[in-house]
Amino acid sequence: MAYSTLRLHISGDIATITLSRPEKRNAISAEMIDDLMGALGEIETSVARVVILTGDGEAFCSGMDLAALKALATQSPLENLEDARRLARLFRRIWSFPKPTIAAVNGAAVAGGCGIATLCDFTLAVADATFGYPEVRIGFIPANVAVFLMRQIAEKHARDLLLTGRIIDAAEAHRMGLVTRIVPAAELMAAAQTLAATLLASSPTSLLKTKKLLCDFAAPELDRELELAVAESAQIRTTADFREGLASFLEKRPPRWSGK
Repeated sequence: MAYSTLRLHISGDIATITLSRPEKRNAISAEMIDDLMGALGEIETSVARVVILTGDGEAFCSGMDLAALKALATQSPLENLEDARRLARLFRRIWSFPKPTIAAVNGAAVAGGCGIATLCDFTLAVADATFGYPEVRIGFIPANVAVFLMRQIAEKHARDLLLTGRIIDAAEAHRMGLVTRIVPAAELMAAAQTLAATLLASSPTSLLKTKKLLCDFAAPELDRELELAVAESAQIRTTADFREGLASFLEKRPPRWSGK
């Protein structure tokens, strides 16, 4: 298949997805979500047994595309609900993908981009990579990512990241448990390949069944929480604070919150 926002390369047992909007810091658009869902579907039916996900240029993924952000202000409630649900479907697909996944984080992974990076089974990062969920700073809710983050790290750490919206470096992300290992930039893809080789040495059947079991443990409760997150993500977009936060972000000025 042809993709406009990413490159997919399958070489034997390893599939590599490279987010490829470097001029936009690999920001998430509706097209990218569709491309990622398509690429994952293609990989699932291929001979590849391990997936590596990385980014082109200086960033891994900087979160939502500015054009998509601008569109939020004019969408209907139904459109906002479907928009939130579309991202939730992508996150769940990455989280439950049957084949092992490795994120090779080459730079900033922010908001939804941080979600994509840390939902993989393994997250390798260069030392100057950054991570965070700054949604509260623009009047938004990190709703979908919160469902997964609360299962990945200690609740105190999750509350810290989600309530402050602060951006952290790779070392702190590693201490919190969001990053599996920090590697030198020049060795990032080699380290991902080495990890993939370790996984490929195991029984394919055992890997598939082990991952399925891990996902099955959490799936019923996770799906219930995702529905709540989708509803809250859509609802916040009807508030005055969201409209002000979005406008201030796009206009590059401090927000004037009303609390409404």
